Amino acid sequence: MPLRARAPLSAAGASVQSVMVKLTLKFDLADRYTSPSQRARVLTEHWLGEQGYCPNCRCPQLRRFTNNNPGADFECPDCGEQYELKSGRRRIGFKVIDGAYSTMLQRIQRDQAPNLILARYDLRRISVTELFIVPRHFITESSIEIRKPLSQNARRAGWVGCNILLTSIPAAGRICIVNAGMAIDREEVFSTWQSGLFLRHQAATVARGWLVDVMACLDSLGRTDFSLTDVYGFEAHLKSLHPANANIRAKIRQQLQRLRDGGYIRFMGHGYYRRTII
Repeated sequence: MPLRARAPLSAAGASVQSVMVKLTLKFDLADRYTSPSQRARVLTEHWLGEQGYCPNCRCPQLRRFTNNNPGADFECPDCGEQYELKSGRRRIGFKVIDGAYSTMLQRIQRDQAPNLILARYDLRRISVTELFIVPRHFITESSIEIRKPLSQNARRAGWVGCNILLTSIPAAGRICIVNAGMAIDREEVFSTWQSGLFLRHQAATVARGWLVDVMACLDSLGRTDFSLTDVYGFEAHLKSLHPANANIRAKIRQQLQRLRDGGYIRFMGHGYYRRTII
């Protein structure tokens, strides 16, 4: 059974506050930049530094790195969580362009990848209209796509970048902060963040990757109740992600047990399960 493509950052059903989150645009901060992407970066980073908060520990602010940190843009001054900001005017789609493939792969394997913040802004409304966080424990090797090397005529000829595939990240790992210019209630954000922290308890990033891949398969089923047979339908897909594993079905059963222990699903008996976190 192949994975069905789905809108990766849907916030349907989320409760929102009635206050619009305004992007405090200080245009003079970007006056010396001519590139639209550079201007957008300056403006959105300034906004996040003023209005962002840490969903991991509830700290009411994020601190911007001032030393050109190559791995992240912000950190929480209380718990040390690091965040990388990606912003743009277009709708957040199915993949996000990131940095060097080898560097990102090493960060994932060493459990050093930053949390990813995705923002969409509207300069006409002078506001941030969409903002999501992908916690770092949901970013695995399966969600990284290698890009073609730059041509020999490019300034960095041969450089290999990567994309982050948002369709490989389960819905629980795409936490909505702002939707349609409205702020999601912070308590809902904190609760959603906490529900996925069981993934960090996995000692090996490979084990975490398996869990996230199975969670994405469960998302693709599109229903709360499912059977072991339903998940076996993703055997070929999971084999393609983990070609070194010779016993995919046993691995699937193991992941379902771990998801049960983490409170993500409940075993109903006779090979049937129910998702408790949607």
